Parts: sequence; structure tokens; C-alpha cells
Amino acid sequence: MASSQSVLDNLLLNTDSYKITHHKQYPPGTTKIYSYFECRGGVFPEVVFFGLQYVMKRWLLGQVVTEEKIQQAAEITKLHLSQNVFNIDGWRYILKNHGGRLPIRIKAVKEGSIVPTKNVLFTVENTDPHCFWLTNYIETLLVQVWYPITVATVSRCMKQSLAKYLHETAENFDGLPFQLHDFGFRGVSSVESARIGGLAHLVNFMGSDTMAALLTAREYYHCPMAGFSIPAAEHSTMTTWGKANEVAAYQHMLETFPNGIVAVVSDSYDIFKCCDEIWGKKLKDLVVKRGKTGSTLVIRPDSGDPATTLVKVLTILEKHFGSVRNLKGYKMLPSYLRLIQGDGIDYSSLPSILETLKTNQWSVANIAFGCGGGLLQRLDRDTQRCAFKCSYAEVNGKSVNVYKDPVTDSGKKSKKGLLTLECHKGVMRTTEEGSGDPTKDLLVTVFENGKLCQEYTLDEVRERAELDIVKQSKKK
Repeated sequence: MASSQSVLDNLLLNTDSYKITHHKQYPPGTTKIYSYFECRGGVFPEVVFFGLQYVMKRWLLGQVVTEEKIQQAAEITKLHLSQNVFNIDGWRYILKNHGGRLPIRIKAVKEGSIVPTKNVLFTVENTDPHCFWLTNYIETLLVQVWYPITVATVSRCMKQSLAKYLHETAENFDGLPFQLHDFGFRGVSSVESARIGGLAHLVNFMGSDTMAALLTAREYYHCPMAGFSIPAAEHSTMTTWGKANEVAAYQHMLETFPNGIVAVVSDSYDIFKCCDEIWGKKLKDLVVKRGKTGSTLVIRPDSGDPATTLVKVLTILEKHFGSVRNLKGYKMLPSYLRLIQGDGIDYSSLPSILETLKTNQWSVANIAFGCGGGLLQRLDRDTQRCAFKCSYAEVNGKSVNVYKDPVTDSGKKSKKGLLTLECHKGVMRTTEEGSGDPTKDLLVTVFENGKLCQEYTLDEVRERAELDIVKQSKKK
């Protein structure tokens, strides 16, 4: 995975420029640098820890240092910084004494764990005293775990909203794994973002159109097929028929996909007229006929105010297809007819949409949601205030508890000393300055000296991250 000789895959160059000079800046006699990663706060009070395994397998495993990469890095950094400051001797030491494998130990909480903010999530330290400078050299790559953590956390937040309203308006949680569909591939900054962010969403759900995420799940988390989708129309495949042939376009979809679930975007011209006159009258018999084989038509509005549009569409469809009250007293369309709303959905808008549906006596089970930019792109490292800081060092044989405490921002005060993450009376908390109990530490060694020491499957991650309300329902 990390063996390519391409300059783009050269670990030595995948760092921040200023770190090239940091080996010269530590106090003389430094032999140990110990750093940690945490979410210092942010939008959500707790986070889903996920994605470190991807970073380690992608960048750190095996021999990642070669003479070719050292020379390549020395040449490029000289041009970049206009001076010879690259740590060529340090990297050659790793090549000679460790076979090009990183003398680093990483301890982390298990992936899929739900951890309150302001707690240590993983620690990094050098295992060779000559390589103290290496710990924070690889910070740049390791901190990118902020992205899958934040996406998984946002996704789970929306799952909590959906579960709450399903609990109130539906008979079970059967549809929950498919109730938030990832539409985000085209809206992210890169294919790798789609891979990582899309996979983070799949920690919580099983619906996705982001193919790159499925491949990443196979390669990095031992999941042959992490997500599923269905045949679905886009505006181009409908509007090329022309407005005069809108009925023919929709009929073609039903006849081309006569069995199973099929989704048809229906707002190209007039979503309300479409549901009333086309789905409700001209194609009603075909919709009902498909339903007799267990097949389902999913109608997709894709514009307008989501809550208002959904309620109006549901009311129109109820007029033509009828509805029944479930055991919770909320209305359900026939099983062969459902909606998906993929426009205007994010963690802040979803609860009010669900509340509007409930207020209008509709079960949330009638509708699935799609989310793109609000899921994979409209977030950053400060969403959860993710940070990587040094907390402990050994200098001239003496232990030093390291910290920062800026007078201008107390929120950036860092932790001191050796850390453990422990659970006390059901609450996770970080102990500092080596005062914790190692036998109770929730951080486990996942990487050491170029080798992966602990590996998780996506199934294991999903099980840890599952909502308590869903776990409890499965026990009944």
C-alpha cells in the first residue's frame, strides 16, 4: 500500500513544510516525543472515532523509507526551502536500523467508539530514542482523521434524528439503515474525500451512491459490500424525453425496471401536477400492478422547501392511492409507494422536516432522505475542533510534562503528560500526567514499528457505533 516510489506517495514529503526543520528545534538531549489527538469541543458533544485504520494502512505500513525517497525528498525540500535543512541523516538511520519501517507506536480507542469531546482519541510516540523528531513529523497525515471522524459524527447525528421520529411515528426501525442515502460523491473536493467520507457515512447507514466508498471498505475494512443502491432516474434521463412526453418517460422507467425498487425524480416541471395527474391517474394502474409483485416506486421531489413539498406530495398521493394508520396512529402510504428527499438536507434541517411530517400525521417511515454536501463537504477540522499536541517528552533522561495554555484562548489549553482514556461509572474521561491506571486504559496499541497490531472490520465498527435505542429494540 505504501510501497509506491511515486513522488505523490513519498511519506517523507507528505508533511507540512515547516516540519522539515523541526528536528533542529527540539532541546538538545531529547529522546522521546509523545503526542495525542483529541476533539476539543465543537458542534457535537460526542464523536464517532473512525478512519485511523485507513490512514495507517494507506501511509504507514511496512517499508515506507527508501534511499530513492530520501534523495527525492532532499532535492525537493532544498528547492522549496532554499537551503539544506532536510533530515537526511535521520531518515537514513531509519532505513539502516529499521529497514525503512517507522519506529512509532500508536495507541487508539477502538474504531466505532462513541467518545465525548475533550478526550484523548489516540497517542503517538517514537520507539527509538534517535527518532524523537518523527512523532510530530507524521502529524500532518494523522490529523486528517478529523475528516472521517466528523463525517461519521454528522451522519450519526442525522441517524439519531431519524431514529427518534421513527420511534414516535413508526412500528419499527427496519428501514433505518437505508433512510439516509449518500449523494455526496460529486460534491466533495476529491476522489479520496469521497472514499474516506463516503465510508465514514457507511458506519451508520447502508445506502450510498458513492462507489468509491464501497471500494475503500473492501480494501481497508474487510467488507465485501458495504452499501447498496437502486435503479434511479436523473433529470437528464427524464427531460431528454421532452415535457410533452413526461408520461412516456415515467412509464418507460416502470417498464424498464418492472421488479424491485426504482426511484424517479419527478420535479422537472411541476412536482404537484406530476403526482396528481401522472402518478395518481395516468400511471396509477401500472404503479399498483408493480406493487402486487412486491415492487416499490420511490418518487423524488428535488426542489422547493423540503417540509412543505413533502407534506403536499404525500397529501396528493394519499388522495389517489389511499393511506392506512399504523400501530402508532400515523399515516402510511401503500407499501409500493415511497418518497425520497435529496435536496436541502443536513443535520440542522432534518429535525424540523421530521417534526413537520409528524405534525401532519405522517409516519417518517414513508420517506428516505439523500444528503450530499451537507454530509461530506460542509464541515472542516474546526467542526469538532480537532487537534494534535505534544504532551510529554524525555530530555536528558528527565520526564517533561508538556502543554500549551494561551492567554488569548483558554479553549486551546492542551493536556499534560502521559495519558490514558478510562471509563468511570459509565463515563469516559482522560487522565493526565501519568496518573491513570494502565489496566483500565481504553487506548490499545494499533501500530508499532511498521506493523498493524490491531485491525477492525466494518461490521465491528458498525456494531460499536450503533444507537442504543436500536440495540435495545433488537433485544425485544
